Amino acid sequence: MLSGPPTQLLTLQDDHGLALAEYSFYPAEELLSVRWHGHLTGADVIRGVRQGEQWRDQLRFSLILNDKSDTGGDWSDALPWLQYEWLPVAVAAGVKALAYVFSPDLENQFATQEFVAALRPHMAIELFADRDVALAWLLQQGGGPIATAAHS
Repeated sequence: MLSGPPTQLLTLQDDHGLALAEYSFYPAEELLSVRWHGHLTGADVIRGVRQGEQWRDQLRFSLILNDKSDTGGDWSDALPWLQYEWLPVAVAAGVKALAYVFSPDLENQFATQEFVAALRPHMAIELFADRDVALAWLLQQGGGPIATAAHS
């Protein structure tokens, strides 16, 4: 499935010193994986996404695995920033697809649906309950040199 182990980039901590988001990078697939943790607020999501943006020029990723299966909370106040600030820059930088592993927390699901609806006209995006299924779909969307060569 994946060409090798990921490069572990960072575990971003919240204000209490607990893991907020873990970032991994799969260079051959041009895939950035973000695994979120805890009770998320809009400010947490913006902070975490900004952290991922810092690697965009260095790492060249076109696929994002956004795993919120271990989260709760209402982060809907981050939606305008994600839609109008992050999205245009991400698309311009070459992000082609995002696999979203959703949280079972009902409070989180409204923001998730809004986020997916906002991104769908601009990139391939799907919701998943399972990380492995999400990863398989994401790799089918094509990313780095390995996926591109297979479609040539």
